[in-house]
Amino acid sequence: MSKSVHLEEIPYRADSCSLYDGLRDLPGAAFLDSSLPHASGGRFDILTAQPLDDAPPQLAVDADETAAAAFFGDLRDYHRERFADIAPASADIPFCGGILGYLGYDCGNRLHGIDDAAPQPAMPASGLRAYDWCLVQDHLLRRAVLVTLPGVDGARRADLHARLRRPAANHTQAFALAAPFRANVDAAGYRQAFERIQAYIQAGDCYQVNLAQCFSAACHGDPFSAYRALRAVAAAPFSAYLALDDGGALLSLSPERFLALHGHRVETAPIKGTRPRHENPVADAQAAASLRDSVKDRAENLMIVDLLRNDLGRSCVPGSIHVDRLFEVQSFPTVHHLVSIISGELQPGRSAWELLRDSFPGGSITGAPKRRAMQVIAELETRARAAYCGSVLYVSADGRMDSNIAIRSLLCDAGQVHCWGGGGIVADSCWEAEYQETFDKVGRFLRVLEDLG
Repeated sequence: MSKSVHLEEIPYRADSCSLYDGLRDLPGAAFLDSSLPHASGGRFDILTAQPLDDAPPQLAVDADETAAAAFFGDLRDYHRERFADIAPASADIPFCGGILGYLGYDCGNRLHGIDDAAPQPAMPASGLRAYDWCLVQDHLLRRAVLVTLPGVDGARRADLHARLRRPAANHTQAFALAAPFRANVDAAGYRQAFERIQAYIQAGDCYQVNLAQCFSAACHGDPFSAYRALRAVAAAPFSAYLALDDGGALLSLSPERFLALHGHRVETAPIKGTRPRHENPVADAQAAASLRDSVKDRAENLMIVDLLRNDLGRSCVPGSIHVDRLFEVQSFPTVHHLVSIISGELQPGRSAWELLRDSFPGGSITGAPKRRAMQVIAELETRARAAYCGSVLYVSADGRMDSNIAIRSLLCDAGQVHCWGGGGIVADSCWEAEYQETFDKVGRFLRVLEDLG
């Protein structure tokens, strides 16, 4: 017999940050943030905290390829057992409790049997938690709903109502850097890695490789203040703020969907191709037109579309995969992107976990062919990616899933803040342009945080 979730309306607020303020002192607080201030944005924000004591499986430190694949099976089994018979709340409730958190890029290395030579971060390769309640803000219907699973009693609901009805807090906890950001590679080092990739491409070893660099700075203060400052200038529809166990935080301002699953419909929306925005409307329109007409960027995008069609083919019904949109220019606060959308129908008997296992990590941040590109990344990048280029995701108790590609993401950890920027390198790439693109993507982020102090 299906179990119903409990829905209670609370006053809607246009800015979910003020609601998160009432929850963020609770353990395991998480904020999936789709709204874009001062612009048209996503529809749903999801806020939650107080994860269950019986936590989902996590990826073991020493997991090999077989163990990494089994990890996703363990997550499937946990999800089925812990959230058995939960009935879908409604089409307007994307998450009603379930599993939420991140999978780091290193999960992909384990899945593909790749050893990363870069020093590994202290951050675990996976950080997934199970929740039995959430707040969903629907910006289309201007509605806020507190959603609780069976077992959440009246006393807990009353406490959550009190927290969520608090007036917006006065933000006094500052965030500041002790020194400007420094890159982990200089121009000469980037060029050397670029030329190595070109040699692999010319040898027919691979067709595209995503190469990233990392910018780091000592910091102090409240990471959520940093997130709010970044959100004000670079908000994106797949943003997230996750409080980590050690007092750190993962800040993601991602514009890119990885995988979504609603019913049996699967969708992925890779980004390949970038131009910086301009304050001058004419220059800005020219930049968008340049991206739309770029033979190189369209070819690069098409490589990843083909890769993702292949990835989805492992989990979807044969013949069901379609390219719904190809080479669509989408504009965000700091950049224009070239975006394609691919969909398919999930095979009967498969869940979100098999879909994630068979597609992780996203091809738009590896290159093609995927495994060889990842081997080259592991060889050439001198800092492990941690959560960057992994995914922030949820799998609802009723099986619905959505996830991002954790680009435009920062990690606050042990008094340091790290921010990565990368781009795809193909045969006709120019190293200077690719190097500059890494700054175009995250330079605004770095300046915003440097200006905080």
